Amino acid sequence: MVNRAAMLSVSLFFSSSSSSHLLFLSKTLTKRTCFSSLATMSINLNAHAFAGNPIRSKTPKAHDPLSPSSAFQSLKTHLLQNPETTSLPPPPKSPLFKVLPFRKGRPLASSSITGNNDDDDVPSWHLGWISLPDCKNFLGKCGVDLTEDSLVYLGSKVEDDVVYWAVDVSGESRLVPELGDKQFCFVELRTLMVATDWSDSIAMGELAIAGHARALLEWHNLSRFCGHCGEKTIPKEAGRRKQCSNESCKKRIYPRVDPVVIMLVIDRENDRALLGRQSRFVPRMWSCLAGFIEPGESLEEAVRRETYEEAGIEVGEVVYHSSQPWPGKHSSNDCFEE
Repeated sequence: MVNRAAMLSVSLFFSSSSSSHLLFLSKTLTKRTCFSSLATMSINLNAHAFAGNPIRSKTPKAHDPLSPSSAFQSLKTHLLQNPETTSLPPPPKSPLFKVLPFRKGRPLASSSITGNNDDDDVPSWHLGWISLPDCKNFLGKCGVDLTEDSLVYLGSKVEDDVVYWAVDVSGESRLVPELGDKQFCFVELRTLMVATDWSDSIAMGELAIAGHARALLEWHNLSRFCGHCGEKTIPKEAGRRKQCSNESCKKRIYPRVDPVVIMLVIDRENDRALLGRQSRFVPRMWSCLAGFIEPGESLEEAVRRETYEEAGIEVGEVVYHSSQPWPGKHSSNDCFEE
């Protein structure tokens, strides 16, 4: 069985080897058909998973109501308002705010069935966007005050006059049944990736949004303290960067990017491919080889070094295919970054 994660791995690099001491796709799986379909997928694929985010293609200028700075100021005004005690109108030219909660790296999502009859029913999923007042209300029931520093700016849609935010609610276990009553649940990104119809541009766009949001929230969780002086960091620019709280330091900290290579090693002469597995993998699950690019390395050098370190194989020609973001944790098995 070749899992979908392994098929995605084909999208970055191809390398070839003439060695026969490899772990190859089983002949009993109609190896020619399997390999052909993998190669065809990688070559004809017009979009990668978690790429092509539709709400961050262009950042509005600072004076625009949808820009990070303007939206952040409007957000603070909204959060200060209490609908039960004030009748103040929203700020002028205030956009609509939508919030995507995350719990332990899983975005909030819901599912629905499309089709005209039982035979045509197709399940589909959607991100669980909730309004800012609803988000504030849900957290309030858990005894948590929603603040502007807990929200991270994701992007906007000018045509809809909407600004999108993400919030990490990992510490609020009481929120799970509250959202469950609204037919929402927190779903692992890999599960959503497998459940997505890759020909559906809207669904792929939502997958990219979720990936972007998770990567930002993960970075916020990992950068709570300044690496220079050790003081706490505070969010700036609507969560797009952080800054050291130490007045004598004030070091600016930006989201990190970890460059990774992932490659499919093929034996063209014998029409075979090399896959590997870790002990933590489920039975019959295999993956392509991968690893970080080290300082001073080119992409090709990283491919050659990682292939040799992982499998003891010296490869021949290395062919670059493409790049994509991967919103996982900082490990070579879970993450590729653009």
